[in-house]
Amino acid sequence: MRIGIIGSGRIGATAATLLTRAGHEVAIANSRGPETLAGTAEQTGARPATVEEAAAWGDVVVVAIPLHAIGSLPADAFAGKVVIDANNYYPGRDGAIERIEGGETTSSELLAERLPGARVVKAFNTMYFETLAQEARPGAPREDRLALFVAGDDEEAKRRAFALIEEIGFAPVDTGPLGDGGRRQQPGEPIYNAPMTAPEAERALAR
Repeated sequence: MRIGIIGSGRIGATAATLLTRAGHEVAIANSRGPETLAGTAEQTGARPATVEEAAAWGDVVVVAIPLHAIGSLPADAFAGKVVIDANNYYPGRDGAIERIEGGETTSSELLAERLPGARVVKAFNTMYFETLAQEARPGAPREDRLALFVAGDDEEAKRRAFALIEEIGFAPVDTGPLGDGGRRQQPGEPIYNAPMTAPEAERALAR
């Protein structure tokens, strides 16, 4: 599968490494341009690209940039794409967003508004990047793998995310639709940055 990754920070670079290791073609982009990504490309196995190129080229596109930067994304390049949102809302970094603070919406719903032609799911946002890098267990049974949570309104898009998560060695666990399910994945929630196996995660969500 062709996968575009927007964002070359800790989560973006880690995801690129895991996905290339699983046999996917990966293009990675950042806001500074492909000429700044030589080291990242060597480290991850992904090829450098512009944001527009990575988004238009990928069958699936992972967005791993700060929430305050989503306004710079070229919406047309994401039309029809499955977009995996790996972002979280941090007021200290992103500024206070009244619609999130008041419970009206979530960070992933804001991304979906910015990319109206995309099929947005939320994933890869609850696990610390070092855990993501070190704890992949592609040969292990599901019950022994750590959970990666997925929320979304498009069932086929969620299935694509589930498949990628399984391929890189984690266990996908569904938290529900993009709104309510995304809220369960936010910083401060019980499942956020709390490594647990798939059975432990399912019990935590059932509480």
